[in-house]
Amino acid sequence: MSSPAERYAAARRRAAQASQFPALDEFTLDLGFDLDDFQREACQALERGSGVLVCAPTGAGKTVVGEFAVHLALRGAPAQPAAADGDGPPPTRRKCFYTTPIKALSNQKYHDLVDRYGVEHVGLLTGDNAINGDAPVVVMTTEVLRNMLYAGSATLEGLAYVVMDEVHYLADRFRGGVWEEVIIHLPASVTLVSLSATVSNAEEFADWLVTVRGETAVVVSEHRPVPLWQHMLVGKRMFDLFHDADAARKHDVHPELLRYTRETMRRLELGEGRSAGPGGGRRGPRWRGPLRPDIVDRLDREGLLPAILFIFSRAGCAAAVQQCLAAGLRLTSPEERAEIRRVVESRVTAIPGEDLTVLGYWEWLDGLERGLAAHHAGMLPVFKEVVEELFVRGLVKAVFATETLALGINMPARCVVLERLVKFNGEAHVDLTPGEYTQLTGRAGRRGIDVEGHAVVVWSPETDPRHVAGLASTRTYPLRSSFRPSYNMAVNLVGTVGAEPARALLESSFAQFQADRSVVGLARQVQRNTETIDAYGAEAACHHGDFDEYFALRVAIADRERAIARQGQHQRKAAAVASLERLRVGDVIRVPSGRRAGLAVVLDPATGGFGEPRPLVLTQDRWAGRVSPGDFTTPAEVLARIRVPKHFNHRSPAARRDLAAEVSGTGLDRHGGRRGGRSRQGAGEDHALSQLRAELRRHPCHACPDREEHARWAERRRRLERDTEELRQRVAGRTGSLARTFDRIVALLTARGYLSSDGAVTDAGRMLGRIWTEADLLVAECLRRGVWDGLSPAELAAAVSVVVFEARRDVDERASLPRGPVAEAVDETLRLWSGIEADEAARGLAVTREPDLGFAWPIYRWARGEALAKVLASGHQFDGEMPAGDFVRWARQVVDLLGQLADSGGASTELRATARQAIAAVNRGVLAYHATA
Repeated sequence: MSSPAERYAAARRRAAQASQFPALDEFTLDLGFDLDDFQREACQALERGSGVLVCAPTGAGKTVVGEFAVHLALRGAPAQPAAADGDGPPPTRRKCFYTTPIKALSNQKYHDLVDRYGVEHVGLLTGDNAINGDAPVVVMTTEVLRNMLYAGSATLEGLAYVVMDEVHYLADRFRGGVWEEVIIHLPASVTLVSLSATVSNAEEFADWLVTVRGETAVVVSEHRPVPLWQHMLVGKRMFDLFHDADAARKHDVHPELLRYTRETMRRLELGEGRSAGPGGGRRGPRWRGPLRPDIVDRLDREGLLPAILFIFSRAGCAAAVQQCLAAGLRLTSPEERAEIRRVVESRVTAIPGEDLTVLGYWEWLDGLERGLAAHHAGMLPVFKEVVEELFVRGLVKAVFATETLALGINMPARCVVLERLVKFNGEAHVDLTPGEYTQLTGRAGRRGIDVEGHAVVVWSPETDPRHVAGLASTRTYPLRSSFRPSYNMAVNLVGTVGAEPARALLESSFAQFQADRSVVGLARQVQRNTETIDAYGAEAACHHGDFDEYFALRVAIADRERAIARQGQHQRKAAAVASLERLRVGDVIRVPSGRRAGLAVVLDPATGGFGEPRPLVLTQDRWAGRVSPGDFTTPAEVLARIRVPKHFNHRSPAARRDLAAEVSGTGLDRHGGRRGGRSRQGAGEDHALSQLRAELRRHPCHACPDREEHARWAERRRRLERDTEELRQRVAGRTGSLARTFDRIVALLTARGYLSSDGAVTDAGRMLGRIWTEADLLVAECLRRGVWDGLSPAELAAAVSVVVFEARRDVDERASLPRGPVAEAVDETLRLWSGIEADEAARGLAVTREPDLGFAWPIYRWARGEALAKVLASGHQFDGEMPAGDFVRWARQVVDLLGQLADSGGASTELRATARQAIAAVNRGVLAYHATA
């Protein structure tokens, strides 16, 4: 209990703060909880007028700072009323835009702000929805704000604050550059609030923000409001990863866990726990980890539900739910089951009954009613949202999820389980990074509900507890820019500010900032190397004469010897090739080296065709196969001839045995003498080499007793000089690298007529500047060439799908297409892409991704009104049916591009009308649902 004096002093401090930060005082009155130190510090910086970068762990409450920016915008004193005579501008409201990386997070934040400030004050703008877009507070995806900035939208008028939630997303290699575009292009009058997960280079990021945005306060908090305990589940035993907090700081794994895992590994290696094969024999070591239903049951018994179990596989998530159902798990009460059914039925009323059956609705509902669910990108969006709502309300107790759930969606749990520490990133199976591990386990521990959170890693023989300790203890990861100029960006920049200022803007990006900082480090290394080179030179100095000159002779001799050796190898190989080309059936030769060394008879000379000759031979050891010039250190010499039967079958053991006996019967020596060996001519008789050696012997330093010691220092200097030259080239390559890429893009756009020779944006360029897709230039070319003119709505949807769709995995075979106009349009699209790719390659630019035909049939059938079951069954590149979630996601991207075509000034009137019809045809059934309910 504090003393009266202490309470009085605290009250004085609060009063002083309230007078200094009145807006913050108002804001905290409605919160219902006290601010943490980092939240208060960031909010105070905002009220002082500074921008702010907040880095804090997942679940720490960063969004409070963003909501305070909303409060400041709404609180802003209205402008003075217009004069009585009506002169002067009308009053301007202050606005706040709240940006998020994904639509689901935008929807969630929209509902949160509506609950607090009322529907009339809050709007939502995503690719799918536009609600009250002129409101003083608008939640939107980052791409929407970027497009507004380039278009000079009137909605930007009065903008005072921009909140960038999950700003660390700028490291995303596909979409991250959008964050930098927004930060660079926002008017200077806008205050930027950046909310990030904990990153290790926050100061570097903040330094960049200061250069492009002005004063920016950095607030970093490593503190988790709910403590996180780390565990490993080894078989049926649960261990703490660390003995205590001090051990966690030192990465010291709990000794009992280490002892038990080592003992388990020893038993596996010795064969205990191996399962016998059908014949009773031993197989290799096999480890059977705990079953998924057993893990959930254990968490339930220990009071660790609700839990998120990360599996990193869509199929694995679905299978986990089925395994728990088959095991008879039931985690809900009758009252909870009734509430779950009520929520579900209210949310799926818009989906036709026959589609629900196709989507596996009844199995999904059965899992939900038992408190179990999957959550991954392959699910229908409405299904995912229902799972999120039920989990947050505590009705669903265990969710099996892929890592996409970790991105921003507010689904905190008491416990998080990681089944593996490896995930598929779209190209390969890779280890989780410390940042990803922190992001996933950060979901554990619900603020205001749980006293502590728990993270459990399921042990397997491939999982080293010390590796897990490293992941768990490394709470931060560096933020790396993924920014690169695009065609759309180039025409927009040139059109907005001109070519030269555009180059300067690109050089102010975080990507160039980081490249330049790395150049500073490299330049310092070059300087240190130069000083070391001088020191090595002093050590190599010789009082007999110029040792640099002497060492240069030694280097020249070594280079000449290597050149002669290479020349000899080329000559020997050429002689071997020529000798093999002359061979005929029945020739007996000697293979001089390798596993097949010895006598052999030629069965098939393999002359003609391309590439090196590879004759088919039979050795006297009865091996039949092809030999290559690499098997011959000397030319192949015909030693004898024997008769080979006309239809000799080299795959017949009996035939091989008889013919090999004939080869041995020739009486020739298996290994031969040294005749035909390597010529002694060459190195010693080379005139240039002889001259260099003579010069070396005449040099004064050749007689120095410390000659070899000097030579060692000179060799070190030579290697360091070579390394330093490579560093200098790297410095030159990084300095202004983005501007050079921009110049190449401008040159390509000028050659194709999007920019004029004097740097002005043409009509075609203005059209390109309104196309927002990865294949922006290809879409513009298709519009200019009329590739999509004359198509029906369904045909247009199929034709444009090839420029937006990208299969999750590469396949060799090409997908089929609807015959007729669709196939013709796609063929023309591929032809245009080929031309763009050639231009890009010639200019050293990253090439536009090749169109992917895998979604053409599904979207074509859907736009024609066919049933969902038939549509999902027609997806190419999928094992079985196309997942409903994938279908909805790609269909929405097709709709987004069709919407751009409908509004494009570069499209014909007929095409714009067809695009609108195609949108109406696609937006039905499961596509008609929008996540705003």
